[in-house]
Amino acid sequence: MANPKRKHSHARGAKRRTTWTTSLPEVTPTKNVNGEPFALRHCASPDGFYKGRRLPGFKDKTN
Repeated sequence: MANPKRKHSHARGAKRRTTWTTSLPEVTPTKNVNGEPFALRHCASPDGFYKGRRLPGFKDKTN
């Protein structure tokens, strides 16, 4: 593996790392009436709703 011939400065490494940012997940209001008021984007709710429709394969929880 190649090794650097000279030491890189701390500023050089810091310049490379300046683009490392985090972002909050996008949250949107849901369309179903009796469910959670907000949901993560592109994720189905625990009740089995996605974009206001019930997904096939989800059954009602009976406890």
